Parts: sequence; structure tokens; C-alpha cells
Amino acid sequence: MSRLHLIVDADDTLWENNIYFERAFDEFVAYLEHSTLNAEEIRAILDEIELANARAHGYGSLNFGRNLQQCYVKLAEREIGAGDLETVKGFALRILEESLEIIPGVAETLEHLSARHELTLFTKGHVDEQKLKIERSGLGAFFAHTAIVKEKDVAGYRQLVSGRGMDPALTWMIGNSPKSDINPALEAGLNAVFIPHARTWTLERQDLRAPGPGRLLVLRSFEDLQGVF
Repeated sequence: MSRLHLIVDADDTLWENNIYFERAFDEFVAYLEHSTLNAEEIRAILDEIELANARAHGYGSLNFGRNLQQCYVKLAEREIGAGDLETVKGFALRILEESLEIIPGVAETLEHLSARHELTLFTKGHVDEQKLKIERSGLGAFFAHTAIVKEKDVAGYRQLVSGRGMDPALTWMIGNSPKSDINPALEAGLNAVFIPHARTWTLERQDLRAPGPGRLLVLRSFEDLQGVF
């Protein structure tokens, strides 16, 4: 096989991420104690807030804390004090203290892939927070290049590929998010490997589409990459 450029997502592809945000949300719902709205309805309102704020503030635990505060102000049925807002923010900040859980088979698979191809880690979020997770993971040594961006869109993929001198026909994006990993990479003319994650964030879900010339593969697990590349 020719030496390929493999671009790899981080959160919920290499390590667990969204499960910690879900736990924080569950704590938020319990603290809010809304009299009529259930968790699903509260989640829908929070999704609207997150979608609007992501354009200006991006992602990560700190921004999630801001979003929870805004949602609390919107939905609270009692007088709001400074202590309430600090408590709500704390649900998000505790995410930063969670231990990093590497998805099974990732380290061994990265070792296999890095011996054969050039690997690039491509992730979005708060720069310092993502750098800390990469450092704590111990996986950074497998990657020839790391890029942390505010948003992973078509322009971002084209800029990454152009800046690194990658041949799109020999470049594959690997990730769990149709919205950020698969669809924009395909639209940018790359190939893509979709590895579903049962707990992918709602706002990262989309129907898979292949508008470009690249190939799309769907695998069950990250380990399955060893049989492809």
C-alpha cells in the first residue's frame, strides 16, 4: 500500500469525551428541578443555546459551563443567586478533572498505522484544554502533526491539506462525527472513515453524504483500521 495521509479526530474517536458532558447535564437537570420540562425538552433548549454560542465562543468545558448558566437563567423557576450560577458552572468545570479514558485498541492501532503512514491529529475545541488531553493521553508521539481549530469545516480541511502538502486522493479523515469529521472532509475532496460512537453529541449527528470524489468507509471500531490500512 502507498504511504497515506491519515487525519484522525480526537474526542470520542481516540478517547471518551461526550459521556462526561452528559453526566454534567444530568446534574444540571437534577439541580434545575423544572416542574414541567423533562430532560429531553431541557436538552433541546440547551442545544439551541450551544448552537448559537459555538459560532462566537467555540467548544470545550468552559464554554459548556457558560451555556449551562445561560440555560439556567432561561429556565429557572426560582430566584437566581450568584451561588446558583457558580454551582451550574461547576458541573462543567468538573469535566476537566475527569480521568482520560482511552478507547480500547486505540494505542495499538495508532502504533500500527504510524509505522506505515503519516498521521495528523485534527481536533476542535479550546486550545489549552485539547492540548492537555493530548498530553494526558500519551498518544501524541504517534502523530507527525497536530492541528487544533475552532471549527472543522470544509475550509478547515482544505487549509490543512494544502498547508501540509497532502494529496487528497491519498488522504483519509477518520472520526466519529458526521458533521465535523466525515461530511466536510468528503466535500473537501478527501476520503473518510466513519467509526460510529454510541454517545456522539447530538449536534454532531448528520446523515452521511458523499458529495465529493472520495471514498467513504464505515467501520465498527478503531481497531478495524488495522485491517484496512
